[in-house]
Amino acid sequence: MTATPPTSPTPPASPTASTADDRLLRTSPLRRLLGRPELGSVVGALAVFLFFALIADGFVRAAGLATVLYAASTIGIMAVPVALLMIGGEFDLSAGVMVTSSALISSMFSYQMTANVWVGVGVSLLVTLAIGFFNGFMLTRTKLPSFIITLGTFLMLTGMNLGFTKLISGTVSTKTIADMEGFASARALFASVLTVGGIDFKVTILWWLGLVALASWILLRTRVGNWIFAVGGGKEAARAVGVPVAATKIGLYMGVSFAAWIAGQHLLFSFDAVQSGEGVGKELTYIIAAVIGGCLITGGYGSAVGSAVGALIFGMTDKGIVFAEWNPDWFKFFLGAMLLLATLLNAWVRKRAEATA
Repeated sequence: MTATPPTSPTPPASPTASTADDRLLRTSPLRRLLGRPELGSVVGALAVFLFFALIADGFVRAAGLATVLYAASTIGIMAVPVALLMIGGEFDLSAGVMVTSSALISSMFSYQMTANVWVGVGVSLLVTLAIGFFNGFMLTRTKLPSFIITLGTFLMLTGMNLGFTKLISGTVSTKTIADMEGFASARALFASVLTVGGIDFKVTILWWLGLVALASWILLRTRVGNWIFAVGGGKEAARAVGVPVAATKIGLYMGVSFAAWIAGQHLLFSFDAVQSGEGVGKELTYIIAAVIGGCLITGGYGSAVGSAVGALIFGMTDKGIVFAEWNPDWFKFFLGAMLLLATLLNAWVRKRAEATA
């Protein structure tokens, strides 16, 4: 019999790109760019800016841009926490009237109690945060959809705003508090004007940019940011790996209420008095700004920067129509068109990102 020579052992395969752990592979700049949720909104913002820059002379002037930034900031202050809430998989239909409630509480408490206006501002903060806590607590306890919970809060706040204002003031608006102690310092914080190079900029622009920076840091650099994305992607899976789902959602609703307090104080100290019927319909504006900025209705995807760009598109469209001397009735048409185009573009960007992954 012929002995079969022993075979030499096969040398281990050298690690290559095909066998290496995918987590160790470097992502190309193009792939990272396509994966950014705000990419579509940035492209849309550039298109809107160029469009109005060509047809409206005053749009690109420094004073015109300051006006655009102010309009964007009043929306963006609320769009940022609404975007975080949507990333967490929920909605808040009471956000618009909550802004008015915050202003009404500050005004009426200060006036009726003849207290320093800062007392009213502090009471307003506590009550507004309590409203946000109520929304989050009811959501996590009852397991009802956020649409139902916050719709109920929206209706209750709408009725309370009108009912209490009429009961206390006798009219649908509050009394002026411009002559009360502390008003000047509160206006300086919430409604002052900063002059840079001869151009007036409202302080709300700084509030807006500060909230964008804070929200971006939370989302991208903290454990809480991971929790927000996790509960939006799937709360049961998030709970299974130890994410505090209930606390995260309550915190997100309280974030919306905190921004509503800021926006409400700006409303009050800009005009000295508040109309009780304001704010209705604004909640859709905040949600649309977040969607235009790349947030998905289903949750788990989006960014704070994207919501800021969505608010900027709102501001440019709103004021661009005025500078172009068009009929402002067309604003809603452009708003709807931008919403559809942004949603389609965001979907296309996501597909491209997944295809190159």
